[in-house]
This record gives sequence, structure tokens and C-alpha cells, in this order.
Amino acid sequence: MLNNTYIHIPGVGKSLEQKIWAQGIRTWEEFLEMENKISIPSAKRARISEEIRKSSEHLAAKDCYFFSQCLPSAEHWRTYPHFSDSVAFVDIETTGLSQRRDKITIVGIYDGKEVKTYIRDINLEDIVEEFSKYRLLVSFNGARFDLPFIKSEFPEIEFKQLHIDLMYPLRRIGYSGGLKNIEKLLGISRSEDTEGMTGFDAVKLWKQYESGDQRALDKLVRYNREDIVNLKAIIELTYPKIVEKTQQTCRRSFECSE
Repeated sequence: MLNNTYIHIPGVGKSLEQKIWAQGIRTWEEFLEMENKISIPSAKRARISEEIRKSSEHLAAKDCYFFSQCLPSAEHWRTYPHFSDSVAFVDIETTGLSQRRDKITIVGIYDGKEVKTYIRDINLEDIVEEFSKYRLLVSFNGARFDLPFIKSEFPEIEFKQLHIDLMYPLRRIGYSGGLKNIEKLLGISRSEDTEGMTGFDAVKLWKQYESGDQRALDKLVRYNREDIVNLKAIIELTYPKIVEKTQQTCRRSFECSE
């Protein structure tokens, strides 16, 4: 999807992008091959072609920072197939919802193969180095909660990479509500001991752990692990649907304009 994207180019909005798609241009390469046949002003065509060449170079170099800056954040989902080899599925647990009063208890990171768990007063500080390893982050409600919470405790983490907050593209294809509800709609199950757990239960488990209950921490870690592992399952199940929805919107827009 990324090499069929134009809205990261200065002066190109969704309507122009859809116009390009509607003319059967599926990739950047096709745009360059058919440049003189595309029905848009010649000066704009030339500028888009120049930006396509630049974008191709940045994509070949796996330059996530280039695309994170020029691609609207709501469209970062388009980059997933191109940067999924350097992805961190992220979820945090906290003592509450306030960044001022509460604190992070656990940060879970899943790279698609291995789960890494960072726990307060044990190894939480290691996330500073860990986050620097990834070109793409995937979360659920992370734009409003997880990443700002992490940033408040670890301001040295810059978060310059791409970030897909799945909550928003999922809404486009009809999946609303919380993460657990969406998992059920997609047929993704949880283990017996974490089924039905919520963020409030996670807070209680941390308090039990602070009182000396090691089993409470073990359960909290399992709960967090399932959150991040399931994020990968969700994006892989729904990505084709998000692409199709985007293409359908393009077709409808083109038909209405005729």
C-alpha cells in the first residue's frame, strides 16, 4: 500500500490521490511509466514524479523517519508490510489513568517472534534502549495513552519512528470498542486465567504483587503478553480489509464525481 500512496507528497491530498488511483495507477513505478498520460496538470505531475523518486530511495533505505514525518499519522497503517520486519507491538500496564499521579508498572514489547517484558523496579529502564531498535510501533489506543505515558516517565525516548494506532483504522472497517471486544469479534481467544480481565484488574494485580503476591505479577505478565501478541494477530487479520475499504472509498468517490 505504501508504494501506492501519494498523500505524503506536499500538495497532494486525498482527493488527488484518489484521482490518481481512479486512473488505474497502482504503484509509483506505474505513475512514472504513465506520467504523460495522467490527467493532472503537467507541473504537478513533474513534482509528484520527483517526490516518487525520492520516496523510493527512502523506502529502499528503510527510512522510517522520512515517512513518519511526511505521512499523516492516521495513514501510518499503510507502511505495515514494508516495515513489519522491524516492528514492536507495544502495550503498557499502569497504576491508573493519570500520567501525573500514576506510574507505569509493565511495558510489553513483541517483535513478532519474541516477547520482552519490562517491569518497574526490575528492568523498566531498559525500554529506553529497546525502543531505539524498531522502525515501526503498533499499539491500540497508544497515541492517546501508551506512548504519552511512556514519554512522561522517559522523556529521553523520542518516538520518531512510524506508529500504527490500530484503534483508528479498525474503526474504518467497523470494529469499534475496546481491544478485548475486537478480539472476540475476530475470533481471537485468551487463556482461561486472563479471559475477561480488564485494565482495572491489572491495577489490582499490581497492588497484590506489591503486597508480596508473586503469582499476581505472573498473571499480570501473562495478561500483558496476550495483549501484544494479539495485536499482531489483529493487524494481520484486518490489514487486507483496511486496504479494501480504502480502495472502495476511492471507487465510490470517482463514480460520484463522474
